[in-house]
Amino acid sequence: MLWIERYRPKEFREILGQDPSVGLLSSFAENTTLPHLILTGPHGTGKSVAIECFARKLYGENWELNTSRFQTADLFSQGKAYLENDDRYTHIYQKGQSLINNFKYIIKWYASLRPLDTEFKLMIFEDAHALTLDAQQALRRIMERSSGTCRFVFTTTNQSSIIPAISSRCLPLFFAPLDQTVMLDHLRTIKAYEPPEKQGCSDDDLELIVQAAHGDMRRAILLLQVALETGKCDHLFEMDQSETVNISASAIKVIKDGDIRGAIRRLESLMIDYGLSGSEVLEQIRIITRREYNHPEIAIALADAELKMRHSNNEFVQIGAFTTKIQTVFS
Repeated sequence: MLWIERYRPKEFREILGQDPSVGLLSSFAENTTLPHLILTGPHGTGKSVAIECFARKLYGENWELNTSRFQTADLFSQGKAYLENDDRYTHIYQKGQSLINNFKYIIKWYASLRPLDTEFKLMIFEDAHALTLDAQQALRRIMERSSGTCRFVFTTTNQSSIIPAISSRCLPLFFAPLDQTVMLDHLRTIKAYEPPEKQGCSDDDLELIVQAAHGDMRRAILLLQVALETGKCDHLFEMDQSETVNISASAIKVIKDGDIRGAIRRLESLMIDYGLSGSEVLEQIRIITRREYNHPEIAIALADAELKMRHSNNEFVQIGAFTTKIQTVFS
């Protein structure tokens, strides 16, 4: 069994490092009310589990019956094949219709189901940045018609991909990357639960795992499981070298060569093709610059861009501004 499932929080008090957002959700559950929501933040920061804990607290034993969850990234990447192979949709899937028509029909069908022993049910859209423009326009109209019996919740790493017609109807809640101290304490707790034969990693190894996870608790727990079950706690940074890091490195290289447009295209592809948020793109750049350049002006530019990113509506503009700014460091 994966440890991310074994140690998945079941109550609000088990969610770490997200007190403002979790506190607000807990208050909504106590008052049995909820607006439409957009939960935004990097991967592994607790967005999905927070809304799941909300459903458990609000609905009790009926939480699954009053919750409809849609994996939009899988749906729009796999197309109609996803609908054909998923048991939840086989009885309502219309083979002769297009993907977008099927999507609208399925959402309308689920929205029409009456909630069980409560005023409203939850319609949760995971990885909502994968929703196409047509899908979002359709959702806007469904939200208007179903707001009496449904609350729509969107989780995303890139809030700027959500059209204003939807985002203006939703309360945004931000889930920040987890503090390293919080993550380290949690990994120590998990390690203590495991049997003696799985205690090979030292505290220094746990710190390496935390650094490799970059604020992503889910990734940290997966790395811990791999390290303890295989007994290999070294080379953790090599495990973290991904394709997105390599793309970020190539973007920095072309900035040095003076090709700003090429660098912006590469960084934007991380947001469009890989689903990273603007903050996650900056974190990828931080990994490269810390390892290869360690320039104080780049660190200042990253901090400034991160601050602006959290208060902006268009992450693409901020990425372009950051790229232009750090060009002066290499010129």
